[in-house]
Amino acid sequence: MQQNPREQHSTPHKDAIALLPEFTRLGLDRITLVNEGAQAHAALANLRQARAWGFDTESKPTFKVGEVSDGPHVLQLSTPERAWVFQLHDPECRAVAAELMALPGIAKAGFGLGDDRKRILHKLGVEPVGVLELNVVFRERGYRKDMGVKGAVAVLFGQRFIKSKKAATSNWAAPRLTESQLVYAANDAYAAIRVFNALGL
Repeated sequence: MQQNPREQHSTPHKDAIALLPEFTRLGLDRITLVNEGAQAHAALANLRQARAWGFDTESKPTFKVGEVSDGPHVLQLSTPERAWVFQLHDPECRAVAAELMALPGIAKAGFGLGDDRKRILHKLGVEPVGVLELNVVFRERGYRKDMGVKGAVAVLFGQRFIKSKKAATSNWAAPRLTESQLVYAANDAYAAIRVFNALGL
């Protein structure tokens, strides 16, 4: 497998990343919200044609000591062309999400997926198949620190990936997601599939 010639073996510092041009994110025209059965089955038909997806989940934050999250509340999957953001309060959406997570032969790539795997097993009743933790790939290629999506985008594309703290800590269990939540969720998964492809996986 060829090494990307731009790869270095140190993780970029956040001050250096801040100077880079902005990573072009998916706009709302390339993001599909999935919150009922017909949409979920349409998403399944599209997604099962891909060989890999960018993958992530979002859960409503917990703020009280001892409070346990019943997340994930949102599952996001992306190809290089489009992302689907599943709200998991609908039983049919949950059933299709479980089917997607259990599909063999499709890599599900992302960053920091340990909690996501456990929560999906608890919420959807399936063990995700084919999950690829991209941090592990970077470690195998000589990066000592955890890379994360920001570092990976900086190293591979020379660009700055923007994550909104406000969106990150918003209520992901809300019946209606805001546009900023959709863009945030979709682009975490989109950046992951872009990184997956750039690594030549």
